[in-house]
Amino acid sequence: MVSKRRRLDSENRETVTEDASKIMKQPLSKLAKKSHDSHEVEENGSVFVRLLKTSGLTLKTGENQNQLGVDQIIFQRKLFQSLRKHPSYPKIIEEFVSGLESYIEDCDCLRNCLLPCERLQDEEASTGTFYSKSLIKLLLGIDILQPAIIKMLFEKVPQFLFENESSDGINMSRLIINQLKWLDRIVDSKDLTSQMMQLISVAPGNLQHDFITSLPEILVDSQHANVGKELSKLLVQNTSLTVPILDVFSSLRLDSTFLSEIRQLVMGKLSSVRLEDLPVIVKFILHSVTDTTSLEVISELREKLNVQHFILPSRVQASQSKLKSKGLTSTSGNQENSDKDCVILVFDVIKSAIRYEKAISEAWIKAIERIESATEHKALDVAMLLIIYSTSTQTKKGTEKVLRNKIQSGCIQEQLLDSAFSTHYLVLKDICPSILLLAQTLFHSQDQRIILFGSLLYKYAFKFFDTYCQQEVVGALVTHVCSGNEAEVDTALDVLLELTVLNPFAMRLNAVFVKGILDYLENMSPQQIRKIFCILSTLAFSQQPGTSNHIQDEMHLVIRKQLSSTVFKYKLIGIIGAVTMAGIMAEDRSVPSNSTQKRADVSSEWCTQVTSLLQLVHSCTEQSPWASSLYYDEFANLIQERKLAPKTLEWVGQTIFNDFQDAFVVDFCAVPEGDFPFPVKALYGLEEYSSQDGIVINLLPLFFQEFSGVSQVTSQESSQKSMSPLCLASHFRLLRLCVARQHNGNLDEIDGLLDCPLFLPDLEPGEKLESMSAKERSLMCSLTFLTFNWFREVVNAFCQQTSPEMKGKVLSRLKDLVELQEILEKYLADMIPRSSSAVSTKSRNKGKMGGRKQKADSSKASSTETLLTEDTPECDTVLSGRSQVDKEFAGKEGKTSVSLQNYRAFFRELDIEVFSILHSGLVTKFILDTEMHTEATEVVQLGPAELLFLLEDLSQKLENILTPSFAKRHCFLKNKGNRNIGFSHLHQRSVQDIVHCVVQLLTPMCNHLENIHNYFQSLGAEHLSVDDKPSVSAQEQHTMSSCYQKLLQIFHTLFAWKGFTHHSNDHLLHSALEVLTSRLKQTEQKQPLEELISQSFSYLQNFHHCIPNFQCGLYLLRLLMALLGKSAAPTQKKEKLASLAKQLLCRAWPHGEKEKNTNFNDHLHDLLCIYLEHTDNVLKAIEEIAGVGVPELVNAPKDASSSTFPTLTRHTFVIFFRVMMAELEKTVKSLQAGTATDSQQVHEEKLLYWNMAVRDFSILINLMKIFDSYPVLHVCLKYGRHFVEAFLKQCMPLLDFSFRKHREDVLSLLGTLQLNTRLLHHLCGHSKIHQDTRLTKHVPLLKKSLELLVCRVKAMLVLNNCREAFWLGTLKNRDLQGEEIVSQCSSSPENTSEGSEGDMTSHVSRNRATEDGEDESSDGQKDQDNDESDDSSD
Repeated sequence: MVSKRRRLDSENRETVTEDASKIMKQPLSKLAKKSHDSHEVEENGSVFVRLLKTSGLTLKTGENQNQLGVDQIIFQRKLFQSLRKHPSYPKIIEEFVSGLESYIEDCDCLRNCLLPCERLQDEEASTGTFYSKSLIKLLLGIDILQPAIIKMLFEKVPQFLFENESSDGINMSRLIINQLKWLDRIVDSKDLTSQMMQLISVAPGNLQHDFITSLPEILVDSQHANVGKELSKLLVQNTSLTVPILDVFSSLRLDSTFLSEIRQLVMGKLSSVRLEDLPVIVKFILHSVTDTTSLEVISELREKLNVQHFILPSRVQASQSKLKSKGLTSTSGNQENSDKDCVILVFDVIKSAIRYEKAISEAWIKAIERIESATEHKALDVAMLLIIYSTSTQTKKGTEKVLRNKIQSGCIQEQLLDSAFSTHYLVLKDICPSILLLAQTLFHSQDQRIILFGSLLYKYAFKFFDTYCQQEVVGALVTHVCSGNEAEVDTALDVLLELTVLNPFAMRLNAVFVKGILDYLENMSPQQIRKIFCILSTLAFSQQPGTSNHIQDEMHLVIRKQLSSTVFKYKLIGIIGAVTMAGIMAEDRSVPSNSTQKRADVSSEWCTQVTSLLQLVHSCTEQSPWASSLYYDEFANLIQERKLAPKTLEWVGQTIFNDFQDAFVVDFCAVPEGDFPFPVKALYGLEEYSSQDGIVINLLPLFFQEFSGVSQVTSQESSQKSMSPLCLASHFRLLRLCVARQHNGNLDEIDGLLDCPLFLPDLEPGEKLESMSAKERSLMCSLTFLTFNWFREVVNAFCQQTSPEMKGKVLSRLKDLVELQEILEKYLADMIPRSSSAVSTKSRNKGKMGGRKQKADSSKASSTETLLTEDTPECDTVLSGRSQVDKEFAGKEGKTSVSLQNYRAFFRELDIEVFSILHSGLVTKFILDTEMHTEATEVVQLGPAELLFLLEDLSQKLENILTPSFAKRHCFLKNKGNRNIGFSHLHQRSVQDIVHCVVQLLTPMCNHLENIHNYFQSLGAEHLSVDDKPSVSAQEQHTMSSCYQKLLQIFHTLFAWKGFTHHSNDHLLHSALEVLTSRLKQTEQKQPLEELISQSFSYLQNFHHCIPNFQCGLYLLRLLMALLGKSAAPTQKKEKLASLAKQLLCRAWPHGEKEKNTNFNDHLHDLLCIYLEHTDNVLKAIEEIAGVGVPELVNAPKDASSSTFPTLTRHTFVIFFRVMMAELEKTVKSLQAGTATDSQQVHEEKLLYWNMAVRDFSILINLMKIFDSYPVLHVCLKYGRHFVEAFLKQCMPLLDFSFRKHREDVLSLLGTLQLNTRLLHHLCGHSKIHQDTRLTKHVPLLKKSLELLVCRVKAMLVLNNCREAFWLGTLKNRDLQGEEIVSQCSSSPENTSEGSEGDMTSHVSRNRATEDGEDESSDGQKDQDNDESDDSSD
């Protein structure tokens, strides 16, 4: 304490010097030599004055300083000697003090005695310090005078307690107390402490603060505890003194227990203190934390620290609205700034504690980590995680891990992050670089939820921070865009687009960074290119006219350059950029009335630019069908997404209508002319036309002309515009969207295209397919593709028409699609389409024609993304792989069958609105005669084939958009970005919108599901095969079964969607569950979620009675599991799931013996896992399968199955065996190790459980003697080691304290396990003899575990004083059948290998006890088993 007092002595002296300088009218000059005789105090017989003068100090009157003629130490020594050697000592002391009291009765004299003395000698000549003490301070330094002077000072202080400061700024009370600071020695510290506390108790509030803060500088260490107790009482009595008292506590040496009590006291008042006091209070709490109490203190501090409560922005706004005068408003603003400064100080204190105290940062992370409920998290938690990540380098990784876990569990969502930034943006602004670094790290994650959180960090940093931080945000996002990682690029572009809409002015300031992305367009997907041009166009053509002209010029240059390129992928960039920019320019913007005329002029100018730009794109793409098709699709999407200006929309609609009619539509009476290889007919018409009326799509003549490479045209065709039929579907899509936009969805102008026929040959190949030439087959296949895609677009266009006649025609077109699909499969089965192999061909040959067909047939997204890769070798690899897939579908007759799912990328995409057809029941279609009278009626309904067609497409869409990409095992194409080919329209809508549409379809899908269930129930499909029902069509039953499976798959994909965990999607989940619940009973009032889940579970489980095939049963179980995943108490239904799974395993499935493929094995594996995971007794279930089902299989004929478990065959045994071993190992690992403190009953239950587990393990291990294939042996090696390790960790501690009470049970358990370890040893020898590296790589780890088991058993025996019972023998190496391996019996290698074991073997043998040897023989044999395994490994 002395060193501390001396260290701070200089600081205090400087302060006192400054105070003294305020009252001196003339500064002290160290070289002053004038006479000082004037104003000198006369002695008048005063001992006090005389002794001072003798010692070297002269008193002055008035405002003159007392003069010190000698060094301060010399003065004190002379005065002490004068007093000590005085004849009247010690009476002279009383006289001296009395003289001092008389002298300071005058206020001026008192002030002079309290102020520093004037030095008469130069500083260079002084041997002491240059600082001059006051007279009182000098006298207090003399021990014999100190008690009397201290008493005198405390008697003097009350006179000035309630006086204001003098004109010279001096407060006498403070000046008197300052004399007591930093004394070298205190004679009576206890008395001084008592007087100081008495003074504090009576002093006014303004002086109490100063007196309390002066205590550490006055008191000695021995009095700190007493002062702490007194101050704690004062803290309870007067809360206004909290800050100075806590500030003093941090400077005193106090007991940790006492500090803990004070901390609890302060913590209770934390929510009621003033904001300006909060920094000191938080500092005290954090400084009083120890390693043992850190977590508890931080958790409580986190709970009670609510900075948002102190800021009270509403109060500030209310006060500003009430205070009308400028001065008052300014005062309110100053108060707000003061509050903000206090908040910053609070977090500065926290950051300082985190930076220098690792325990505090770790405790804060743990406190946040322990919170499980999302509702309990606060904005402070997010802010603290960001602050800790920025401040504490030691816990950076831990902070990031906690943040990732909170994001994945849904505890930290966008609303909480928004609250954190809006409340603490002043603090977070200072750590902006760290926040951006964290966002960059999160962007590299594979989890889409974490990537989204990183994007939110960028968004809010841009929103709340200053211009510099905004520039850093944009720069970081541009870096992500140019990184090449698809997920990063997509998310970064989404953020940039959102920021452009959120704050276009700030984004325009950073447009130069965004513009640099134009150099990296070559490696981006079409959707990414679309976003980039949307961002730049929005910045360039903002509402302020005449702004951002440099961006406009740059974009025009890039687009014109790309459009003029002969390389298609560059032309593609130009098309997307031009259409996107035209959409932004032509967008219909609402404008205020005062600027209507000015805006009209600008709009007119932009309309002219849009027209010229679109004409430029058309002229640059008309020579390429691929480019034209892409242009039409891009334009169609633009019209669908944006509301264009009426003038632009009118021009576009008229132009597209005329072009389509001139290019593709001819009169019904027109006879196609040309040398066609097949007869031309008007096919697929839905109305009976006479020769004078009606229209036809002129498909075959146009396509044959292009297919054969004929350049001249007939006279009939000369009037038509030259347009490739490959653009038919995309052109029609653009046409119908223009018409729908102009007429509010009414398509009466083009409804004739729904039922009009097409000029085609007879597409059904029949028996003539084999006689066709390769060119003819290619022509027919291409025409089938074009017709198929035409009808898909027609269904897209008219699916939402409400009239029954239109609905009937749409259903008819759907039937045509199913028919064409079958025809197309026949063509593709007979040949590998040139459309598949011509993608990377550049020459205009026959293959090129097929490639153009493929391009036009594909949807916009698939067109774009396939063309981007047309020049890459990946495309050839993928397509050749597809051909290989087609060849693998050879049937028994040697004919090849193909699945059109492999060609999905070449088909036009069905819109999500198409699935409204599922609502259709029986539709009456009216057939009209020439007089428009009803000639006949036809009832049309949605058949099984059409239903399957729709369900397959819907299932693919939901799997693509609702299942995270990282969770998928397979994707259609290998190259990057191709996962979304064929789903471009789908991804232009939000996921919530798609889910809402599917929820609306649940009612009709439930109807179809129930109808199919009734169909199979009537067939008795559970017991009868197709052969037993000859009247039932096998194809129809297969179709109905596929519909059943697809419906369950759609339901499962919907309810397994991770988005239901977000509270914003709760209404969607409730709506879906209400649909299922309503199938059982009608409910009027809104039910709770748990009740809805329970009712939905009961509804769906009723379908298990008539499951048509194994796959449907598995999907039903997965669906039920997905429902239980939404429940807060799923355990109530788990046993029901296990029962359903067992019923599926114990059921003889029709044609099950033929389903020996990978998919069936995977499904069986999943079903077994579901059964064993949900059953209440896993060990009993395993014993039933292994002890009952397997012996039945062994005794059954070769191709037969188990009677109890018909799904268990010799081909599926490996699946059963692997799952049982894995679940057994997982079960024993989950069992908690016993402790000595557990009750006897608990010990017995756990011992019994382990006996059952070891018995199951024994049954399974012994099966490898019968089934000795590699998969079985591999499972034994892998999971055998895992079981032994679990036995060591979980069971051996239990045996340690159960051995004495349950000796026989323990011996039996170890004996059974010993037999199993012997078999594992034989398996190791078998692996080495057969030199199978796939097995031998597991041997070393297994042997290590067996050795540890030997040592652990011996340790258990030693613990129970039975060391004599442990013995070791020699075990011969044997194969799986128990035969000795004679190849290892040569003497020299054996002797060499056993030499390494000799010492341990003899040591263990010497300790064998004969009386316990027989009882513990099983343990000894187990030891020898493992030791012998070491010999074989050598």
